[in-house]
Amino acid sequence: MVKLGVNIDHIASVRQLRRGTAPDPVDAARICEKAGADSIVVHLREDRRHINDADVAALRESVRTRLNLEMSIDPGIVDAACRIKPDQATLVPEKRQELTTEGGLDVIGNFKAVRDTVARLQKDGIRVSLFIDPSKKQIRAAKETGASCVEIHTGEFAAADSYKEQTYCIGLIREAALCARSFGMKVFAGHGLDYENILVIRKIKEIEEYNIGYSIICRALIIGLDRAVREMKNRIREGRTHG
Repeated sequence: MVKLGVNIDHIASVRQLRRGTAPDPVDAARICEKAGADSIVVHLREDRRHINDADVAALRESVRTRLNLEMSIDPGIVDAACRIKPDQATLVPEKRQELTTEGGLDVIGNFKAVRDTVARLQKDGIRVSLFIDPSKKQIRAAKETGASCVEIHTGEFAAADSYKEQTYCIGLIREAALCARSFGMKVFAGHGLDYENILVIRKIKEIEEYNIGYSIICRALIIGLDRAVREMKNRIREGRTHG
């Protein structure tokens, strides 16, 4: 059965707008799991722009499915991961000024650092996945690091503005997925996936899990807003009645 990992970073993004305590990522994770999410995904960025160390620690205690921590290979972040011990760590590239992750990890160009990070995480019992572009060369390098999983970056596919370009991107993703599976690796996919393009990419049978965040959170703001407004109206009415 194909699985869904839900990234809840932007629950924390909303919280950080006021530097308050709500909404709580732990509450969001519980709702996602109850709704059928197979894993909860968060990205502990070096600048802690949304998810912070306390969030990850709290999620480690509360998540009942699988906690997947997206992270760079920065030593401080690796220390935090080894201390908190998520079920899975997904190594991603990270630039301080980027709005979101802009591409896959260059495993070939950073081979020793990635390999050492994989080994350290695995020593602490953490399964490791590498977030990489749909490239056979990068996948071969990923296998050589000792990682057991890859997550294929689907950003170019999601940004494709023509059928021809989308078809080309799907071909690359399918070839990469087949390559990873031939090495005995688990294959995930994510970045830029939404309610429309998932209907295309879900046909690649080698992909066993999709990690999706932004489009789900955006949708939740619309379809969940009605209930939130009604509840607040009821609270106001109760206050007027008892005032």
